[in-house]
Amino acid sequence: MRELVYYAAVSLDGRIAGPAGEFDFFFAPLADEERSAAYNAWVDVHYPEATPTAGREASGLADAPNIRFDTVVMGLGTYRAAYDHGIESPYAHLRQYVLSTTLGPVSAPEVTVVDRDPVGLVRALKEEDSDLDIWLCGGGKLAGVLLAEIDRLVLKSYPVLAGAGVPLVEGGFDPGLFAVVDRQVFDNGVAVTEYARA
Repeated sequence: MRELVYYAAVSLDGRIAGPAGEFDFFFAPLADEERSAAYNAWVDVHYPEATPTAGREASGLADAPNIRFDTVVMGLGTYRAAYDHGIESPYAHLRQYVLSTTLGPVSAPEVTVVDRDPVGLVRALKEEDSDLDIWLCGGGKLAGVLLAEIDRLVLKSYPVLAGAGVPLVEGGFDPGLFAVVDRQVFDNGVAVTEYARA
């Protein structure tokens, strides 16, 4: 059975975005291109499909195959970062599911808007015959709803304190134990840690 993997950038205080959905504060540690070269190369090799379609060519990933995910699941807040700029299909190289009760259908054929039962959707996706996993792209509310379905976390921890904003997980109290599978620390201060449900 394939897994639901929550792959996300997170601040030191557990925020995946600012109070108004801002994520530009994550760019500060990446400003020094020399110090960020190894980090960027590592992400491109291990998670090429996580680069939005619009940036794949500039990153040398235009023809890169999907190696970890073939499907992405996201909440409306995450999707709006692209949609509000006229991009209906931010990850055209993946099947995209947007969980929203207010958005309604979009014209991009690879985007499906689902207005109910995120847990049922994820369970059905897990049952599909595929060697690739499902990427939970965000946001915090959706992660809270899907908490029991998250099999792995891949957290890109940036050396930034946000102070406020969207938490990594927003929901009820439901502790789950995870074990560290891998950790990479880069010169720009970013640490990428993969956890598997224990």
